[in-house]
Amino acid sequence: MKKFQIGLAITSCLICNLLNALVVFADDRLDGSDYPVSETFSETQNYGSVSSPLLLKAVNPGYSIEGIQNVGEFIELINLADGSSPLPLAGYALRYTTKSGTISDLYVFPEGSQMVGKTLLLRLASSPEASQADLTYTKTLALDAGPLELVKDSEVINSVCWTGASDCLQKFTNKSGSRTTIVQDLGTKVFSHVPIDDYQPAFDVDSPSYLPPPADEDAEPLEPKCRGLEFSEILTYYDSDKSEQFIELFNGSDDTIDIFGCAIRYKNKSYSLFGTIDSGAYYVYRPEVTLTKNPTTKNIYELIDITGDVLDTLTLPKGQKKSTSYAQFGYLDGAENWLVTYSLTPGEMNTYQQYRTCPEGKVINEETGNCVKAATIAEVKDCPAGKYRNPLTGRCKSIEEDGVLAPCKEGYERNPETGRCRKIRNNDGAAYPLIPTTASEKTSFIAGLAISAVLAVGIAYILLQYRPEISHFLKNHFKRKGKQ
Repeated sequence: MKKFQIGLAITSCLICNLLNALVVFADDRLDGSDYPVSETFSETQNYGSVSSPLLLKAVNPGYSIEGIQNVGEFIELINLADGSSPLPLAGYALRYTTKSGTISDLYVFPEGSQMVGKTLLLRLASSPEASQADLTYTKTLALDAGPLELVKDSEVINSVCWTGASDCLQKFTNKSGSRTTIVQDLGTKVFSHVPIDDYQPAFDVDSPSYLPPPADEDAEPLEPKCRGLEFSEILTYYDSDKSEQFIELFNGSDDTIDIFGCAIRYKNKSYSLFGTIDSGAYYVYRPEVTLTKNPTTKNIYELIDITGDVLDTLTLPKGQKKSTSYAQFGYLDGAENWLVTYSLTPGEMNTYQQYRTCPEGKVINEETGNCVKAATIAEVKDCPAGKYRNPLTGRCKSIEEDGVLAPCKEGYERNPETGRCRKIRNNDGAAYPLIPTTASEKTSFIAGLAISAVLAVGIAYILLQYRPEISHFLKNHFKRKGKQ
């Protein structure tokens, strides 16, 4: 009995441990721990020498759902302090690195700005949910990029990347049922992917978490700064690598323009510009995303001023040619004159080249635009007198004079339906008259023997086939003759 009680106690203990393990497993699944996790971010790695209660809480780059882009894109910050007093945001900034390594400030908090809530939500300005946020930014996050860094006075406070590299989280995917949000566990400082429906950022439209700097009554309104810039050239249909793609701007003003704060908008996403452009100079922008190589419909690019105004619009027509750019060549009848050119001039004045450059030993065939052997063109001789070269076939054709067709050469005749010369066909017998002939005696004799042989074979077959009937008929016939 005592052994039974001991066994029962052990069994009960095992069952309890199993149930506890299942509860922990379920909790882990709810917080996204079944997704690949990056290395743990320790306080040393993320705080450095700067003390900060502000951290990254969650990141989502947005998705394309049912034709709507940037759905759900956001960055959420959290204040670990008790929140009893506003948190000054001066010196804080969000810094973003693209997959190609381009680093830019996604958002810089201005002097005098404060955070008064527990969380602060930022969304992409072109996102459908842009109005449901404390702040907006203009540069979209990619599904494969990072790190996204929270910095204070240029010191990295918190960061996360999602490139799939060994020290980063896996890339985001836009597949239905696999969409996620990156969330940081504030206890372990570990970022992980969680299902998109399992985490929603906090936002109360009636209780904003952001206080902007006090209004400066003496401050002048924001002035446009990129006026005078215009699109000059674009290459999308690259030869071997997408890094060949570029968008060129031209400064037609009399002043040097600082383009920081201006942007290029493409497919509802804005891409920030940096640097300066001297008067009369060109600026080459290498896009962070792959542009459509050969669009099947018109693609529209917009140049946006810091005020949000559209300064210039470039409409790239469908049917681009490989290794060509679409460039502006002045104005024609008051409108910009854009042409497809084989001469690529990023950062320089545009030059027009109608045909591709042929390799050595070949020349361009202007009728087809293709490169052909030089001898192919050189060997084409002038047509003889009375003929001209048909531009469609490349063959010499007789010239019609006074409405009279040139006679067809020997062995040809004119087709009454098409008016063209065609070869006379001799296999239909039309050129040979049918002359009746009389059979000779020898021929008649042979024919008679053939007929007689056929008749003899037929009679023999009948006699053999019906010999009983014939014998019976003959006997009866001769009996009747004898009686008579």
